[in-house]
Amino acid sequence: MRSRKRAAALSASTLLATAVLMGASPAAQAIPDNCSTSQPTASTVASFCAGGTGQHQVAVTVLHVNPAVGYVYNEGLWQPPGTASTASLPPGTIISLRVNRR
Repeated sequence: MRSRKRAAALSASTLLATAVLMGASPAAQAIPDNCSTSQPTASTVASFCAGGTGQHQVAVTVLHVNPAVGYVYNEGLWQPPGTASTASLPPGTIISLRVNRR
């Protein structure tokens, strides 16, 4: 009988602790939306997100003109929606241009 009471008390305390922890979790943020990249200039690339919350950053992969260098990966600073994220563009062929969102 005593072990049943202990098991019931342990189950109740576990459920209570779980409920408290779930209730204290922060609200989820929505990632930025309506994002685009600008036409690359001779030296920069940029991304812009018009809505949502969170942050975005432009990221570019380039095959450098010097074969000894190979691939170069550049990324801009994380920015909130409504602000552009820019990164420098090394000389070479753009392999990929994308927007990272979080």
